[in-house]
Amino acid sequence: MKTGATAERIYPSKPADAYLFATCLVDQFAPEAGLDTIRLLEREGIRVHFPERQTCCGQPAYSSGYPDEARAVARRQLDLFPQPWPVVVPSGSCAAMMRHHYPQLFADDPSLLARSTELAGRIFELTEFLVHVVDFNRPDIGPACTVALHTSCHARREMGSHETSVALLDGLSHLKVVEQARIEECCGFGGTFAMRYPDISEAIVSDKVESLRATGAERVVSADCGCLFNITGRAAKQDELAGRPTPSLPGEHIASFLWRRTSKERS
Repeated sequence: MKTGATAERIYPSKPADAYLFATCLVDQFAPEAGLDTIRLLEREGIRVHFPERQTCCGQPAYSSGYPDEARAVARRQLDLFPQPWPVVVPSGSCAAMMRHHYPQLFADDPSLLARSTELAGRIFELTEFLVHVVDFNRPDIGPACTVALHTSCHARREMGSHETSVALLDGLSHLKVVEQARIEECCGFGGTFAMRYPDISEAIVSDKVESLRATGAERVVSADCGCLFNITGRAAKQDELAGRPTPSLPGEHIASFLWRRTSKERS
């Protein structure tokens, strides 16, 4: 399933070891997505290493205009991945920060620039790792289902991992993937943007929820928890106001969705 792969993003062979950078949101609010990421990789024969001192990637400070604070957070992550193993990140946003912006943060420090550039070359968003490195190909043992995919702005515009998310879902034979109108538009989360401009964020996510509902999808799948929480949270609020007893637009991180669809343990 090596669609659209570039040589520099493919390891010569599937590595025996990989690091997991779980992200703040997965660690604090969606631990099952992190555990399912580990399960997916371990099933492929990869030993997963989780440095316990990892924290944030630094993106909230960076995107809010605080480069010094972002640099301090990013600096702490540079020591956590000493072995030349790939670093798998179940978030396109955090992966984009570490791959593309770490070298920019340390551009004025030759030593840290070299270290951040070396690390950036080993950063993989989960779905691109599964497609380009693992060559993920597992039979779909789940029931027939219709889903819509939402891809974060960073995953789409900086990582290109919307293509690998689509490839993974297209590889599930019992699945129908439907596309919402204006699929490339933001969900309105934007990290601190949602807190600084709540009215604008609510308007954007309301449009996104409307377009997702219009597809008739049974659930929304995303590789980014921030977007997923924003979309399903808004849908849940609408359900509450409408008196709906059950969620009308449930969501799931793609790691958990893939594990559930391809594992007898969670089917």
